[in-house]
Amino acid sequence: MFRERFWWSLILSIPVVIFSPMVAHLLGYPLPAFPGSTWVPPVLDTIIFVYGGTPFLKGGWKEVKSRQPGMMLLIAMAITVAFVASWVTTLGLGGFDLDFWWELALLVTIMLLGHWLEMRALGGASSALDALAALLPDEAEKVIDGTTRTVDISELVVGDVVLVRAGARVPADGTILEGAAEFDEGMITGESRPVFRDTGDRVVAGTVATDNTVRVRVEATGGDTALAGIQRMVADAQESSSRAQALADRAAALLFWFALISALITAVVWTAIGSPDDAVVRTVTVLVIACPHALGLAIPLVIAISTERAAKSGVLIKDRMALERMRTIDVVLFDKTGTLTEGAHAVTGVAATVGVTEGELLALAAAAEADSEHPVAR
Repeated sequence: MFRERFWWSLILSIPVVIFSPMVAHLLGYPLPAFPGSTWVPPVLDTIIFVYGGTPFLKGGWKEVKSRQPGMMLLIAMAITVAFVASWVTTLGLGGFDLDFWWELALLVTIMLLGHWLEMRALGGASSALDALAALLPDEAEKVIDGTTRTVDISELVVGDVVLVRAGARVPADGTILEGAAEFDEGMITGESRPVFRDTGDRVVAGTVATDNTVRVRVEATGGDTALAGIQRMVADAQESSSRAQALADRAAALLFWFALISALITAVVWTAIGSPDDAVVRTVTVLVIACPHALGLAIPLVIAISTERAAKSGVLIKDRMALERMRTIDVVLFDKTGTLTEGAHAVTGVAATVGVTEGELLALAAAAEADSEHPVAR
């Protein structure tokens, strides 16, 4: 949502800035002029306000209803005041000089950029959830009266017996009733070596039986599985907020009241000294400049960069507060496989006997393991 709104607002903001008299004066270029050119900023900015500003207007209204003023209400107040004041000036009402068209365009665009960066950072956790969900098979082979029937895993209940063939994933948490096999649990534990499980041992949904077929009695399904617990943990990480974000929210709430009180004082003082026109101009200016540009962009930017770099390094951040506490860490304990090592086997050397070349030996080994589901063969 924020991504598309940002790009469209950015595209529309360019001509708004170009046609701004203030920007033209500051940069020293002649203001483009043609019939109707003065209406370019108002028309384009109206589109930006309605399309790009909608998330902030809705968010501000929610904060009003919840009686918890914060960032969204500040942004909504600033862009609304700038929009109304600019139209009043454009239409020549009241004789005020309150042209905020280019400021309004950039304000909405910058805020959309900040929220897009934050949503993109959270998207990394969403992709992690999708990857976890993909570990479960869509169907399972349920054993009924000695025969098997393919059913959807949502139909499994505690007590059912399922057949897990070699190379297939376990559809639910359970205990092995018959058979024994080596299970690839790397997607759950990070361990690259398969783990041997015998009759009576527990197996976890999403793991793979690598070499043999086993029968498993279902003991947990759906949200009760270990995999579902991991998914909940990742989801909680998405919803957690860092101390910096919490501080920014509190600062935004204080800034809202500070801006509102400052605007009222400005209006009263300038009206009292006999300058009602100046009172309007300065009151509107106070409300517009009170918008927290830095808070709206800096915090999401920090979150985006930190989580993105962590994800590229294979680090899943469970809680944003943990990210901030890392500066106090003195000792780190690592689980080697999958953390300090890749968790994937590779051929590092070949020692062939007399009469066999290394190439021939590799070809024979590759042919022998071509159809194997064993982790080493992959």
